[in-house]
Amino acid sequence: MKKHQAFKTVSVLAASSFVLAACSSGGGSGGNESSDDTITVWTMTDGLDEFVQEYEDESGTTVEVQAIPWENAHDKIVTAVASGDGPDVLQVGTTWVAEFADAGTFKDLSDYTDEYDNLSSDNFYDTAVETTKYEDQTIGVPWYVDTRALFYRTDILEDAGYPDGPKTWDDMVDASEQLTARGDDQYAIDLLADDPQFPFVMAWEQGWDYDLDKGAENFDDPAFQEAIELHHTFYDEGYSQLGEGKEFFQAFADGSKPMFISGPWDIQTIEERTPEIEGDWDVTLMPEAETNDSMMGGAHWTVFNNSEKTEEALDFINWMSAPETQVKWYEDHSELPANLEAWEDPVLKDDDKISTFGEQLEHTKPLPLVPEYEQMGQELLSTLEQINRNDADIDKSLDEYQQEVSRILGE
Repeated sequence: MKKHQAFKTVSVLAASSFVLAACSSGGGSGGNESSDDTITVWTMTDGLDEFVQEYEDESGTTVEVQAIPWENAHDKIVTAVASGDGPDVLQVGTTWVAEFADAGTFKDLSDYTDEYDNLSSDNFYDTAVETTKYEDQTIGVPWYVDTRALFYRTDILEDAGYPDGPKTWDDMVDASEQLTARGDDQYAIDLLADDPQFPFVMAWEQGWDYDLDKGAENFDDPAFQEAIELHHTFYDEGYSQLGEGKEFFQAFADGSKPMFISGPWDIQTIEERTPEIEGDWDVTLMPEAETNDSMMGGAHWTVFNNSEKTEEALDFINWMSAPETQVKWYEDHSELPANLEAWEDPVLKDDDKISTFGEQLEHTKPLPLVPEYEQMGQELLSTLEQINRNDADIDKSLDEYQQEVSRILGE
């Protein structure tokens, strides 16, 4: 996801949203004229308009779906907050929750979720529920989830002594040393240098956690430094290539980069693009140090603050949250259910690779639930760039990063 404008922009615009909303024409949400049996839904996912036809037939409600590209969604939501002219139901990514909740974008659903069969927090992964919370509010309901796990070539890792994949970070380093020793242009793993979430995952696995009360002081923790040092090792020792190099899936197929860390969507991509390695690759849980916690990602359904159709919006979300609906959405779009009962369906339960992601989802943490998370993440990528490419001193770089986070947080 691209870096977005600073959170302060949202806050300034949000401050005027309630004034503007008061001036909007009545009916619908935020001034949108719509009939009583119509709700509007904004999503960043294609195909929802066709998918909800069954709900429309069952409920008699018309669902007007507007699909928004992710790269445009942040600015569109900012504008909706400022004008009060938004949808009834809004999809939001987990990393945007704190930012937009702080701007007053969503209705607090705390008093509603127990009134609908499928919206109780007991139905979902605990960490997914955590990402729907902001201060004392419940701003949404988990829709789909994702996390990161380790993809690896079983045939190549077997030669290195790890036929089931590395189970610990010590195993990972040992396997990486052997794999890199195979010769020129041979690497161990393709670490994505532009993923702001992965360094936090590595830090959790070293025993670090983000404490909301500590702010920038969180990054003075020795466990965080251990994670950054480990991250640097993979580039410093040549286990992961600096620079783009060979095309991602080609490198996995020819074995020059026999491991990578990614989400469940790449299962289908590998099957479609590299059929020649069928049976020679698998997915396993993240390597463990103190923990093997990965990140809890995905998206939530929320109700826009200015919507006048809360009950209708929640009825739609309740339908989208039903186990059978979530299984069907997975079958159509390969996005993993947030509903735990859905995972008992054979479509997911009997698929070994998908089941691995289901197991990893039980070992996850939410990314820092602060409005400034994306700025912090992008700044961390810049810091790692200096360390890994320019051999900047790690101690000094982390001191400077901590100071920059303090500035970002307004401490």
